[in-house]
Amino acid sequence: MSGLLALLDDVAGIAKIAAASVDDISAHAAKAGSKAAGVVIDDAAVTPKYVHGFEAARELPIIWRIARGSVFNKLVILLPAALLMAAFAPWLVPPLLVMGGSYLCFEGAEKILHVLMPHDDHSGGPDGSHDVGDPAHLEEQRVKGAIKTDFILSAEIMTLALSTIESGEVWIQAVVLALVGLGITALVYGAVAVIVKMDDVGLWLTRVGRLGVTRALGRSIVKGMPWVMKLLSTVGTVAMLWVGGSIIVHSLAQMGWHLPEETIHHAAEAVAHLVGPELEGAALWTTTATIDGVLGLIWGVVLVPVVTKLVMPLFAGKRAAH
Repeated sequence: MSGLLALLDDVAGIAKIAAASVDDISAHAAKAGSKAAGVVIDDAAVTPKYVHGFEAARELPIIWRIARGSVFNKLVILLPAALLMAAFAPWLVPPLLVMGGSYLCFEGAEKILHVLMPHDDHSGGPDGSHDVGDPAHLEEQRVKGAIKTDFILSAEIMTLALSTIESGEVWIQAVVLALVGLGITALVYGAVAVIVKMDDVGLWLTRVGRLGVTRALGRSIVKGMPWVMKLLSTVGTVAMLWVGGSIIVHSLAQMGWHLPEETIHHAAEAVAHLVGPELEGAALWTTTATIDGVLGLIWGVVLVPVVTKLVMPLFAGKRAAH
């Protein structure tokens, strides 16, 4: 009997440890997911353009293909790479975050400059977005382009997630990264699927609705979706600049240069003192995010000519040589 009680006590102890581990993983996953929220918004804002121009029947299959590529990027390539980096080269995390933040700043600044200084959009693009040839070939180009873009954003998400995991246990790191990767992929591409099909839902309501209010709702959805897409694009651009600037400032502090982060913190505290204790928290966050976004925009504007005039032609020349 005493042996059975001892066994039950051991089982209870193991269950407690397992429960604590589950709680630990849940906490890490939640923290990592919230840290990557800005990149998620960017990902959701970027992806719908890859199904623009295709027949309605091809939209969901294309999104599904991109989502599968995203899962492959995160779980098969980036997760093992992140675990190896955490084990053997943790010092690489801040520099990689600076590179990822710089990419977000570049993308955000390029979108703003494109609006301020528009150019001919009908000359074709590197992703074949204006190619009017074979639809199957165009779809293949779009999917490949989307998966390449997803790889960069996924690398940023996984690196951000890794930087928030405080546990040194490899298996906890692996489970948290897998949960974050799968959860964010489902969130992003589920949202994208809903967004791109909403106009079809609106059309369906206008055709089959028996009540005037139902048909009116359908027409409102159809008319409103272009504005929703514009709003999503704007939010995505702002998120890129804010998150990119924030990542760079925080990563530079981790690398030993604390001046930018401390200066921003002091400025946010000064604004918070001006508005009073009731709005202190909101003022701290808003001021910090605004300064991070402005710095992200400035850095992105600096990067745009460097990337477009030097880096991209260099890589294009290497591809042509091969």
